[in-house]
Amino acid sequence: MSNESTEARLPSDPASAAQAVREEARFGIAFLRRRWRRLLLVFVGLLLPLWAFGELADEVHEAEAFPFDEPILRFAHELAHDGFDRVFLLFSQLGYHYGVVPFDVVLVLALALRRRLREGLFAGLAIVGSALLNLTTKQIFARARPSLWESIAPESTYSFPSGHAMGSMTVAAVLVLLAWHTRWRVWVAVPALAFVAMVGLSRVYLGVHYPSDILAGWAAALAWTVAAYALVFSRLRPWRAGIPRAG
Repeated sequence: MSNESTEARLPSDPASAAQAVREEARFGIAFLRRRWRRLLLVFVGLLLPLWAFGELADEVHEAEAFPFDEPILRFAHELAHDGFDRVFLLFSQLGYHYGVVPFDVVLVLALALRRRLREGLFAGLAIVGSALLNLTTKQIFARARPSLWESIAPESTYSFPSGHAMGSMTVAAVLVLLAWHTRWRVWVAVPALAFVAMVGLSRVYLGVHYPSDILAGWAAALAWTVAAYALVFSRLRPWRAGIPRAG
């Protein structure tokens, strides 16, 4: 583009410049009105979790102790009794092998069978990506698990970030985002988030994760899931036309 054509498009007087600024402001306000929900989702669901995970990961990398980890673990252990043992063992099991993992498989298959290919792609991308992210970050940080007492459900893998926290938060976020533009969103969000909280608490109660592991798992899962949502549904909402249905 020539300098002459560039100069021709620039405002030639203060009134023209002011008009151009007003037009830009109107355009920006209109854009925010149309996209404020998506922008809020990106900020709350992506940028803040990424920041939180970065802060936690940096401290773990520097082998710095979190001041809240040990006190919360000891408080949880002081609450231990047979009734709580059964409850938190159940949620710990549901948070991975006997709950979240089978549910993930059923969810993706159900969406595929219903020919909801875009929704199935989102769910599969979020779930598989979250699992791979967890496996990778565990190896990178290689944080040892807590050893304040002998757990009734010991683990041998690395601690940071919590796989149970990531898996449960991922599937909860997938369900909430898929249901958000439907009348079911509250009925989905409340039990999903309650389940995530109980799974996280169970891992601390059992003494196999630091609270910081849980927070990092939640943050990483939320950021990844929102990123997958923004990628797959960049211009559409779930349940609307997008990727052509099979057959």
